Amino acid sequence: MTGPQRPQRERVVLAQRRGARQVRTRTEVVEQTDLGAALIGGLIRAQLGLALRLGFVVVAGFGALPLLFGIDAVAATTVLGVRLPWLILGLLAFPLLYAVGRVYVRLAQRNEDDFLELAGD
Repeated sequence: MTGPQRPQRERVVLAQRRGARQVRTRTEVVEQTDLGAALIGGLIRAQLGLALRLGFVVVAGFGALPLLFGIDAVAATTVLGVRLPWLILGLLAFPLLYAVGRVYVRLAQRNEDDFLELAGD
């Protein structure tokens, strides 16, 4: 006597809907279609906007230094025998530039990750 018979296995495949257009954005980007060009243009605009905003922060920060150094109280102040303007330029300028660079890289990478997520199939 044999056990209960199992029904024969049947493979079920999801069918494509008729008339539905599959959007493959990665292909659109590679083939430089209108959609792909718009996606790449958006990424370029985002990266340019980020660079301009952070560049403005640096220019405004360093542009204000001559005004700060023009104040007699700041220009005449000495700390450990070194004038304050030299300390500001030597000890604060480079860490500020480094921090702005790190922020730029992090935000630019986020823009690229968003683009890749959008372009992923």
